[in-house]
Amino acid sequence: MLGDLPTIHKLAHEIWPITYRNILSLDQMEYMMDLIYSSTSLQHQLINLKHNFLIALDKNTPVGFASFSQKEKSEIYHLHKIYVLPQQQGTGTGKLLLAQVINSIKSSDCNSVELNVNRHNKARHFYEKLGFKIIGEEDIDIGSGYFMNDYIMRLNF
Repeated sequence: MLGDLPTIHKLAHEIWPITYRNILSLDQMEYMMDLIYSSTSLQHQLINLKHNFLIALDKNTPVGFASFSQKEKSEIYHLHKIYVLPQQQGTGTGKLLLAQVINSIKSSDCNSVELNVNRHNKARHFYEKLGFKIIGEEDIDIGSGYFMNDYIMRLNF
């Protein structure tokens, strides 16, 4: 799995600028890209935080990715990331990635998954169509004066 991290890094750098261009300032986007998607950060997520990463392929070409992990001392999993290249959106790739995440979670006898989504991200509607419900809001201080202003969403299955 360590060998997949450069692919995730590359995909994130293709997807994030388009996804967040109307939501985050360029400075905040660059800060968050380094914070979340640097090689060191991705390795930390995989090795220390025990995130599971999945990569979606279309004809053997990487087109999206997801990551998830079980919340500490909880029966709930957290979906940390799910991103698909813009040209791949609307093709069912995101649904397939999410289905694979859910199948993995179900095999661990857990029955719900939570995620955070920026309150201005249109992906919120994608999650709602798939049965996720907003259960709260939070503003997360990520340093350097930046915050993630998110909805917390949950899907029970």
